[in-house]
Formats: sequence, C-alpha cells, structure tokens
Amino acid sequence: MDLRDKLEILADAAKYDVSCSSSGSNRKNHNKGLGNGSMGGICHSWSEDGRCISLLKILMTNSCIYNCEYCINRRDNETRRATFSPEEVATLTMNFYRRNYIEGLFLSSGIIRNPDHTMEQLIRVADLLRNTYKFNGYIHMKAIPGASYDLVRKMGLLVDRMSINIELPTQKALSELAPEKKIADITRPMADVKNELMVYGADRMKFHHTPKFLPAGQTTQMIIGANRESDYEIIKASEDLYNNYSLKRVYYSGFVPVVKSKWTQGIDKAPLLREHRLYQADFLMRGYKFSADDILSAVNSNFDLRIDPKTNWAINNIERFPIEINTATYDQLMKVPGFGRTYANRIIAARKFHRISYDNLRQMKISTKRAQHFILVNGVYRGLRFKNKKTLRDMMSAPDNSNYQQLSMFDRQLP
Repeated sequence: MDLRDKLEILADAAKYDVSCSSSGSNRKNHNKGLGNGSMGGICHSWSEDGRCISLLKILMTNSCIYNCEYCINRRDNETRRATFSPEEVATLTMNFYRRNYIEGLFLSSGIIRNPDHTMEQLIRVADLLRNTYKFNGYIHMKAIPGASYDLVRKMGLLVDRMSINIELPTQKALSELAPEKKIADITRPMADVKNELMVYGADRMKFHHTPKFLPAGQTTQMIIGANRESDYEIIKASEDLYNNYSLKRVYYSGFVPVVKSKWTQGIDKAPLLREHRLYQADFLMRGYKFSADDILSAVNSNFDLRIDPKTNWAINNIERFPIEINTATYDQLMKVPGFGRTYANRIIAARKFHRISYDNLRQMKISTKRAQHFILVNGVYRGLRFKNKKTLRDMMSAPDNSNYQQLSMFDRQLP
C-alpha cells in the first residue's frame, strides 16, 4: 500500500477524535530548527477554550487489539486497515509543514501488539521530529492506556500536549462497552503525568535548564451518549477529573453509531446541541467556580437544550436575584447570565467613582440583553415580569433546536 492510500485511510480514521487543540505551549525554535510552538510561530495556539491551530491529524494505525463496542477501529469491524511507520509519519509531517499546510501534528493510534509497543512507536515519531528534523512546532499525542510509567514520562519530554482518554464517563459504561480496558490503566498515567508536571515545574523554578515536560498540559476525551448516561453523570465525572488530575481540558465527543453492537442498539447519534451544552457547563466549572452539583442534580439530571446552563442555574436559583450591580461582589456578578470576567471587572472599576446607571452601562459597552432579568441597576429593574420559574424559563428559551446539525458545505447552494 502506498503512502497516499495510507494517508487517506488513517486521516479518515482519526476524524472521531475531537481533542486536537493547542493552548499554552511556549516551545521556541533554537539552533536553526524548523517550526515554532511559541506565540510567533503558530496561529491561534493560545486559546484556553480550545481554538485550534492547523494540525496534521492522523492515526499511526487503525488496527487494534481491543474490541470496544463504540469504536470504528474495533478488532472485529470489517474495514480497511493501514499502519504508518514512524519514519513515514515524520516525513509526512515535515513535508506538510514545509508546504505551509499545517503548523503541527496531532497523532493518535490503535493498539498494536500491546500498549508499550504502541507507545514506543509514537515516541519514535516524536524523537525523529525533535532530534533528527529539529522540528520545534506543536505536537499533541495520545498516550496509550496501560503503558509503562517510563514511556509516559519519555513522551512527555518530547511533546507539547498529551491526551489520555477516559473514553466513557462511568465504570458501568466502560465495563459494558470496553470490557478489555481497565479504569486503573487510564487513571494511573493521568496521575503520573500530574506528578511529573509538579516535579518539573518545581525544578524549573530553581534550575533554568530543566527540560520542559508537557508545556501545554494533559487532556482527555469522553464519548457521550453511548450508554444512556445522564448529563449530570458526565459533568460529575469531568469535575472529578479536573480535581484529581489537573487536566487542561475534558473534550466531549458525541456518540456516532458507526458499528453494530447489541450494547448500543437503538441509541441514536448524540445531538450536537447536547455537546454544546456540555462544553458550556464545562466552562462554568473551569472559569466561573461552579460545581457539577450547582449546574445539575440527581433529580434534574439532564440539560434543557433550549437554554444555556448558566441561565438555567440562575432560573433555578431565582430567589438570589435580582442583585444590585452597584453593591454586588465580583463572584455575584460572575453568576449573572450574560456577564463574564470583562463585564464584572468593568463594573467594579467604574463604581469606585460613582453609582452606575443603564446609560453608564451603554457607555461602557456592557450588554444587558440577558442580564437585565437578573439585575437591578441603581434600583431599576428592566427584566421580564413572570409568575414562576417555569414561566421565566419558557419566556427565555430558544426555539427547539434539538435537530440542528453541523453545517455542511455541500448540502445546498448559497444564494
């Protein structure tokens, strides 16, 4: 099989992996190398909310020893198989980079032979790029669950970001859909990476020449909707991952029924809007100090897809509102739908000089389109009049978008 055919197969096989973002890497170019992972060399690589640079996104192989019920590359699935050699991946990356098609590499893989052997192949790619081709651009690789500590550490010294995929949000789902995988094989490398990040971070504070270990941190990916789990179970699992393993991001990938299985029979493709609501809830936990129990509960365990999670929380806690913005604390302002860090800081800075009015908010370019239902501005309320929470929720809900899909370039002609 020639290189073009391999690329076609393995690029297509990688499309279900969504965690291909870059944020926070500051690897610079030295000694006349190629590429640059710092601000000057890679476009859009600094977003903490997941905006992506252009990457060569492929699998090393789509062959796999595991038979996960949700995976298109599962052992028993009839599909075209291909495997790159480390040298082929390194050559492809450099050729694509020199032609300005990409700015970095995202590399994952099925499991061949065993986890350690697969990790050795991935590390070989990173070693070739860094030390043979002197490539200093962005590299994001997937660590293989069950791989040894030494190999995880070695990869961490070569790449910018590492993903160790949790795959499914609950132990029950993992036992049913991926019985050959063990949760400990996934969480142990996560803990190892967390410890190494702390050790290397402390050493860099003392010794300037300490090598960098995963400067863009570690992430994970979670498949949603494959085992009928609730949104509450998903964000609760994410919260535990953030608290225990210092992850940069948890990525959510809606289940796509690409293979037939008795365990996923009757389960449809997860709505794209559900993914969107989960990402919004995830941002509330990371950036706004919400807990999973603030956002949902065991009783109200799924999002109302018509309304964003922050507004949903505010409606559920409407007894806390409206708040007077002239006296509210920073944390209280951050809880108001439509307000974020920028608006909260502007309000707090301005009210040091005088009480704020609606005219002042307009002058400060602060929109109150959503916030007006939850705030008083110098004693004035301009929000909706409502009888109860249900009435307010219905009045603020967007039209039912449960069937909306990813935009296609080819479905219809634009006028």
